[in-house]
Amino acid sequence: MEKLGTLDILLNNHATGKRQEALTLPVATWDLIFETNVTSYFQLCQLAAAIMLEKGYGKIINMASMATFFGIAETSAYTASKGAVGQLTKVLASEWSSRGVNVNAIAPGLVETQGTKILKTDPARREFFFQRIPCGHFGKAEDMKGAAVYLASHASDYVHGAIIPVDGGWMAK
Repeated sequence: MEKLGTLDILLNNHATGKRQEALTLPVATWDLIFETNVTSYFQLCQLAAAIMLEKGYGKIINMASMATFFGIAETSAYTASKGAVGQLTKVLASEWSSRGVNVNAIAPGLVETQGTKILKTDPARREFFFQRIPCGHFGKAEDMKGAAVYLASHASDYVHGAIIPVDGGWMAK
């Protein structure tokens, strides 16, 4: 703000997770995942919206997940947190859209990261996930840029509360 003078765009793009059966997941781990994946998004949205609402313009983009739409075994806290990101996006859009602030989300499918590496190297998991991705491969972080640029631009001025899948066609199946 000091250097640029204002804030027009916020992109919340951070998360953590842990693969573990729900029955044995410690509550402390659950809390850490929610603090990182939901509470910090909420706080950053609040801070950005205070500036954006005052001037009547802004774009907030939250990084959701395919887990926003369905459950994935052994990811109870991550999946629940990404479901919360989807709902938070819709609530904030409902509250702020009439005041000039767009709030939307991107829901990546399986993207090549350190966290998804095992899904490609374990033959059973690889087969399970690749059967569900019509384009036949994991995405890359760069695949999110088109949706991010769109949601940050005036081209999306009438888009509020949307969760855009960027998933290689997963949601089409």
